[in-house]
Amino acid sequence: MSRSKQDQKTLLVIEDDVGLQSQLKWCFDGYRVLIAGNREEGLVLLRRYEPPVVLLDLGLPPDAENATEGLVALDEILNLIPHTKVIIVTGNDDRKNAIKAVAKGAYDYYQKPVDAEVLGLIVSRAFCLYELEEENQFLMKGRKASVIKGIIGSSPQMMKVCRMVEKVAPTNVTTLLLGESGTGKEVIARALHELSTRKSKAFIAINCGAIPEALLESELFGYEKGAFTGANKQTKGRVEYADGGTLFLDEMGDLPASLQVKLLRFLQERVIERIGGRNEIAVDVRVICATNQNIDQLVEQGVFREDLFYRINELTINIPPLRKREGDAVLLAKFILARFAKEFSRNISSISDEALSAIESYSWPGNVREMENKLKRAVIMAEGNQITAEDLELVFESKSMPLNLREVRDRAEYAAVIRALSLCGDNVSQTAEILGVSRPTLYSIMGKLGLK
Repeated sequence: MSRSKQDQKTLLVIEDDVGLQSQLKWCFDGYRVLIAGNREEGLVLLRRYEPPVVLLDLGLPPDAENATEGLVALDEILNLIPHTKVIIVTGNDDRKNAIKAVAKGAYDYYQKPVDAEVLGLIVSRAFCLYELEEENQFLMKGRKASVIKGIIGSSPQMMKVCRMVEKVAPTNVTTLLLGESGTGKEVIARALHELSTRKSKAFIAINCGAIPEALLESELFGYEKGAFTGANKQTKGRVEYADGGTLFLDEMGDLPASLQVKLLRFLQERVIERIGGRNEIAVDVRVICATNQNIDQLVEQGVFREDLFYRINELTINIPPLRKREGDAVLLAKFILARFAKEFSRNISSISDEALSAIESYSWPGNVREMENKLKRAVIMAEGNQITAEDLELVFESKSMPLNLREVRDRAEYAAVIRALSLCGDNVSQTAEILGVSRPTLYSIMGKLGLK
């Protein structure tokens, strides 16, 4: 017996070939199949139904002979609903663009002609993965904050970063951390070290942009006695001190060209030579790199070696800025406030409503580091036992909202509940009273939002 339309899994097909539309609809008779003949129609259906899986043809009108329109559609789909699984359906002569689409975030690709059994298996796996991720996200939302040391946050964006850290940490893969200044790249690097088999060994961090070029080579690789004026004794470099542990190279975008060559050789051979030395020294070290610059652009400009980029970019973790971490600003502010209140022996335990509104609406261009500076000042300057908006010296800013109505509603509800819980110290009765709902209603809302 076939399931009702409401119970069926929704599959969106964006394909301009009418014959193939019919074939795909027939292939997926057990699904609720939505058909769109071009990019615009596909996006309308995407916003309305939010399908877990999309079959996307790259050759769409008005440029059906090329993949331009299809790749644009892919970008828009992933921007609107990032967790949607997009399967590229393409011709045999367009494998290059299909691989490019996968690199941009598509789940998988399939080459025509259509084999119903094979394509059905790919689609079925995509739905299974989507459902597993939804369940995982629901469970992650129930955590008040990350369980990884040093990382404070409960937003989906940071939970995704935490899951990556947990998966990557046990490996020795060279990892590149990308994120704006102040997002906590060194915190993530330390978490990767602490969760690895190297945690009992040294974690050595060096900021490539903070050390003069003339000294950076000796800092990294060390030097032999007499190698240069003032070299009075043999000195190990940071790389050697990290032997058996983890080497964190921050601000890799500032690494001078001369050192890029030497670092590349070290990463390839895992041996170094001290300045003035002739012996190769083998070093067992896990390397983590970070930058706040657009490293792809540096490669294009010839400032950063392409071969070195591929060597340090075996796996990339993108750390979101604070303004894109839903609900984390208030959580972070309360945590930082408690730390500074204890450090400066101030009896300050709360943040005023106006200050909370300022924290939520401010874009935090300096990210977590800026928040720490603002709250440190506020703790020192506060007159009473509560931080005010005036103490924080923040300017209110408006935030852009998504276009999808359900997403807008869910975000607003989530933010309101999180803020009320924070104000009430997680007291459910008081939170329900502030929100104007009964306790059973609040429990129902919290269950729907994945909050415990």
